[in-house]
Amino acid sequence: MNKEKIKRFLRNKWVGFTLAAVLYTLWFVIWTGNPWLLLGLPIIFDFYITHYFYRFVWHRNAEMCERSKIYKTIYEWVNAIVFATVVASLVHIFFFQMYVIPTSSMEKSLLVGDYLYVSKVTYGPQMPNTPVSFPFVHHTMPFSKTRKSFSEIIRWPYHRLKGLRKIRRNDVVVFNFPAGDTVLLENQAVSYYDVLRGYESSYGKEQAREELAKEYTVISRPVDKRENYIKRCVAIPGDTLEVRDGRVWVNGSPQEPIEGLQYMYIVQTSEPFSQYAVEKLGITEYSGNGSVYYMYLTDEAADKIRELKNVLSLRRYVYTPNTDVFPQWEMPRWSQDNYGPIWIPKKGTTVQLTADNLPLFRRIIETYEGHSLEERDGCIYIDGEEASEYTFAMDYYWMMGDNRHNSADSRFWGYVPEDHIVGKASFIWLSLDANRSFPSNIRWKRLFRKVR
Repeated sequence: MNKEKIKRFLRNKWVGFTLAAVLYTLWFVIWTGNPWLLLGLPIIFDFYITHYFYRFVWHRNAEMCERSKIYKTIYEWVNAIVFATVVASLVHIFFFQMYVIPTSSMEKSLLVGDYLYVSKVTYGPQMPNTPVSFPFVHHTMPFSKTRKSFSEIIRWPYHRLKGLRKIRRNDVVVFNFPAGDTVLLENQAVSYYDVLRGYESSYGKEQAREELAKEYTVISRPVDKRENYIKRCVAIPGDTLEVRDGRVWVNGSPQEPIEGLQYMYIVQTSEPFSQYAVEKLGITEYSGNGSVYYMYLTDEAADKIRELKNVLSLRRYVYTPNTDVFPQWEMPRWSQDNYGPIWIPKKGTTVQLTADNLPLFRRIIETYEGHSLEERDGCIYIDGEEASEYTFAMDYYWMMGDNRHNSADSRFWGYVPEDHIVGKASFIWLSLDANRSFPSNIRWKRLFRKVR
């Protein structure tokens, strides 16, 4: 008897309306912080209570379904596809997305072919900048390498919903590539700014962009349509970071030990390594001619190789100062292995601007926070007014790959703004080895492993 009462209670149209209205208000109005979405409540009220839309419009669809089996079949298929698309899109925007590791920049922590569950709830989901887009693709239409999958007819400003917590040091984070705002359409695998610097060395800064535009189609992308990258957050807003001989120090203390961290080593041998020996040691990245090898190794793997009889010497490669690293000083100061110290900007913090530190903050001021910046007669002008200081409008983060000598990360393109953060890599739900065939290509031990 009690079960029947519960069923009748749940079937009551007013109960259904109340539950739907509360859920809608909590999710789409309060969580998103958009009061305009309250206009959706009359639609829910009509669906459960008044049924005006059905009586004056939708009843014709029901009549057509009764008259024609073909129409009914098509309608059911279209209805199912639309429903699935809407649900999947909402899940993708608000809760999680899948991500596959494309490169070895996070070896051995994450392997090429690892499929990850990326939580958007952890840091709070970001509302899309370009809501008008083709579903289930990122920035390019299916079966095309150049046709964009989104329209900028509607542009929403940055807005992140409340999450479970802030980004912590050593979190593995998926984010939009900061230097991906400008793209060479015919060669998207390279960074536009790296290519531009090469052209500047040949043609000079004034002519470089013109020459580059002659050879390539140069396009821009909004934040949410830039390539997705995955790295480890080694420093958060307000931190001071330094790399000493390849080791990361934050606020004067060494980074916590990370399992799987690796570097490139130069290995000299008296006789070549066999393929069996290389595979047994778990080495996936190396090159060499039989007597000298360049190998990407963890500390544990390096110790094992050092003990082999045919190994004459083993030393970790160390980069010398160069102009490849951010902020690409005209005269080399830092390198990939000896970098900084550098302060990570924090929202609301004000810094004094000088000719010496301006290269560190120029891209933040101009590109990420949208101001005009000019140096004239020894003075700095922001939005046309002379400025001796600047207050940051966003938090910034420093991201680095665990494969320290084979990772394009913040050492090359600088800070990651908070509006580029996508989500936290939570666990591996599938892992496939591209060098093997099914079913031996499945790395069973990695399935459902938590990302650390």
